[in-house]
Amino acid sequence: MLADPFVHPALFYRGDREYVDATTAFIREGLAADEPVAVAVPAANLRLIESALGADAARVRLLNMEEAGRNPGRIIPGVLRSFADRHTGGHVRIIGEPIWAGRSSTEYPACAQHEALINLAFTGRHVTILCPYDADRLDPEVLREAELTHPVLQDLKGEWASDAYDPHHVVREHNRPFPEPSGFAVLRFDRDNFAAARGLAVGLATELGFDGARLDDIRLVVAELCANSLDYGGGAGDIRVWAEADRLVCEVADKGHITDPLAGREPVDPRIAGSRGLLIVNLLSDLVRVHTRAGGTRIRAYFDIPAR
Repeated sequence: MLADPFVHPALFYRGDREYVDATTAFIREGLAADEPVAVAVPAANLRLIESALGADAARVRLLNMEEAGRNPGRIIPGVLRSFADRHTGGHVRIIGEPIWAGRSSTEYPACAQHEALINLAFTGRHVTILCPYDADRLDPEVLREAELTHPVLQDLKGEWASDAYDPHHVVREHNRPFPEPSGFAVLRFDRDNFAAARGLAVGLATELGFDGARLDDIRLVVAELCANSLDYGGGAGDIRVWAEADRLVCEVADKGHITDPLAGREPVDPRIAGSRGLLIVNLLSDLVRVHTRAGGTRIRAYFDIPAR
């Protein structure tokens, strides 16, 4: 039986020099083999790589992960698959750094689940995705979970198999009930008052300074979440909206159960009929958190409040 052509190593680095040496070596190996290469890392690290590559940077797809991967649920369809699916004739190399020291505790569970689900999304694909982890600045628990989500580990000294590898454990561990907000507006909706659910979210969003295209995004995300409740969640649901720190939160809860761990994370061919609601939610939101179990699902979509 042939080994899986998909490779998913975690790179534990300390300091800029180790980071640049390891990432540029990975990139140049790919370029020398005429492999398509993409790099999606935080802006400061992207500048380090681009500077070190010099003229070779023009041969690499460079993305700021703080923008492209603001919502971890968007990274597989919007970054990784978006690049890999355009290059199916040979092996593809990608550097993806979805977890950095500036990620919040609210974002981290979605990041960890993303890292676990990469393994499911790319099984059998001729792709290598290298995921750097800042061993100096990240919490030890984050580094421990990297050993669970990556079958291969690397540092300055070499490469070894992860004895702790168990991505399904990470997906389950972060599928937890959410903390309750301190205050919110709530509406019970069904097919008769579907528009009122959108109106509740748009009303608060407008008060918080959202307008134009971003307000349309919020309206569409809430419409897709509520439509899923009507179609798959028992025909009704509850929407709650509130402001939390610097974000608008729109939460929809119903009696459905999401059993596909990649729901909303796979690209959808627009020529094929079918539901793509959760994909739209992931692509348009700044963060999406999901808690799902038999008998109930609760989804929170977060939107960064615009600077006034």
